[in-house]
Amino acid sequence: MEHKSGKTLKTLATFNAPLAIVWDAWTKPEQIAAWWGPAGFTTTIHEMDFREGGEWRLTMHSAGGQNFPNRSIFKEVIPLKKIVFEHFNPHFITTVLFEGDNDKTTVDWSLEFDSPEMFDIIVKAHKAGQGQRENIEKLGKYLEGLRPNT
Repeated sequence: MEHKSGKTLKTLATFNAPLAIVWDAWTKPEQIAAWWGPAGFTTTIHEMDFREGGEWRLTMHSAGGQNFPNRSIFKEVIPLKKIVFEHFNPHFITTVLFEGDNDKTTVDWSLEFDSPEMFDIIVKAHKAGQGQRENIEKLGKYLEGLRPNT
């Protein structure tokens, strides 16, 4: 589910996976590289220093061969609860909240832009809302692939 207001893009999703598994999918470079990015994109993680003040550098690769470098700094990390990072160029603050309930985990993922105008440029012109939805779908498929066959 996606919600837009003013200068924040918010996506809420519940996954059929325990909190620790979802947390690892977000915090381990080899796992995040397996699902990060919109549909049709692959991701190369160059550095992921997962701690407050640590740098996260990655490149998303489109199916057409375009490269999109990304750089962020982790601002807050509360294990199994919260990740906040500042993304540069374009500038926004991402907050990801995790809530576990038995074998399900809800992720509340928000991108807060500096202004409603920047929100409009990134979300409307660059289809960030669609990209975030596709990213969540890829995470769901990745998590399904981790489940043991019963």
